[in-house]
Amino acid sequence: MSALVIAEHNNTALNSATLNTIAAAFKIGSSIDVLVAGHNCRSVAEQLGKTAGIAKVILVDHEAYAHHLAENLATLAARIGKGYSHILAPASFFGKNVMPRIAALLDAVQISDVTAIESADTFVRPIYAGNALATVQTTSSPVMLTVRPTAFDPASAEGGSAVIESAEGSGETGLTRFVGQELTKSERPDLQTARIVISGGRGLANGENFHKYIEPVADKLGAAIGASRAAVDAGFVPNDYQVGQTGKIVAPQLYIAVGISGAIQHLAGMKDSKVIVAINKDAEAPIFQIADYGLVADLFEALPAMEKALA
Repeated sequence: MSALVIAEHNNTALNSATLNTIAAAFKIGSSIDVLVAGHNCRSVAEQLGKTAGIAKVILVDHEAYAHHLAENLATLAARIGKGYSHILAPASFFGKNVMPRIAALLDAVQISDVTAIESADTFVRPIYAGNALATVQTTSSPVMLTVRPTAFDPASAEGGSAVIESAEGSGETGLTRFVGQELTKSERPDLQTARIVISGGRGLANGENFHKYIEPVADKLGAAIGASRAAVDAGFVPNDYQVGQTGKIVAPQLYIAVGISGAIQHLAGMKDSKVIVAINKDAEAPIFQIADYGLVADLFEALPAMEKALA
């Protein structure tokens, strides 16, 4: 058996979720290759070449993959992936976008959001917003998997000496074109890899209160900032802050939920955090059922007090 991992990166740096996906591939017991597709992205391939256990890094450097349009990338990955028994990608926005297209092109069945690997054809994934786990066996070929990064420790980024092999791209499909992008720039840690996350919910009332109350505490803790879907839908913060079933899945060492009631949609994205702290004035809020520490208080009083205590 052999596995192909599709690397997530920004053409200069590797997204750490790829290392977690590689670690998952190791559990299949396969020879592992990694596909790096992008533009001016050789540094990413070189970084992956040092990853322990990787047999080969396939580098496709072409303008068609500069912005990782799923239509272009899926066509390439389907062509390269035909010879592999397994194809894996992180269960991130990147993986959720490209992997279903690859599966369709290969007439294969995708198993999404894998949290454990029982064998080469048997996998565990959450269902019902994470309230139950399903063990799934597949006869599909190739086996298509998206992997929940927080469920696997990352592979070692050092100690390897994989061969870097250049391959030809498939070019533009003409189905989509890149127009532009607006990115949220922040000096804070990445939400999905941060050790500490503080998230706000609808209880903050408006976006200005995120700046006034959440950000000072996040700065003191060196934390990433997240939000509930309700806060994102209300326009308090951008949607890349969203933690939950339809947002980002996080599992930091410390998760602080402020003004978040604890809807199932949100809990599915953070309940694997090591320590959960909840601040809510409603003592009956569902978030307290999974919190390790709970504070029933007005967040507009609790957060300034917390910031002062951290000074």
